[in-house]
Amino acid sequence: MEASAASSMSLSAALHRYAEARNAALVTARLALGINELDARALLFIADHEGARPGDLRDYLGITSAGVTTLIDRLVARLAVRRDVDATDRRVSRLTAIADLTAEPWSVLTRFDEAIKSALNSSDSEDGGRLARALDALTAAASRAVSA
Repeated sequence: MEASAASSMSLSAALHRYAEARNAALVTARLALGINELDARALLFIADHEGARPGDLRDYLGITSAGVTTLIDRLVARLAVRRDVDATDRRVSRLTAIADLTAEPWSVLTRFDEAIKSALNSSDSEDGGRLARALDALTAAASRAVSA
């Protein structure tokens, strides 16, 4: 096998191991918090996109408007998310994560990602930048291939 093919297989295997490890960490986190996968994904999305509209969340998760309303209701009841009326358009609500994802119990959702960030910070920053650019390019190419 030529070196570039072996390198590609090794990178592919490494990406698979990363995805599996992150997924296992999120499953453990969801079980500890007593929330389902959609609720966890929604909370992480809202935390990363403060002020998102319910429609943004609907598009991200690929669920119906009724489904996103029910999901947001659950997160509001858990005191994880807050709905705010948009100051410029009262017909619009904005979502804000109020659960502190850096403190227990909610930090269990981000523990794996924070450990990865820590490991990256302790590595060669030039390597990290090259890896980030390569992963972005590979992800974009794979996404185009899947949606074609």
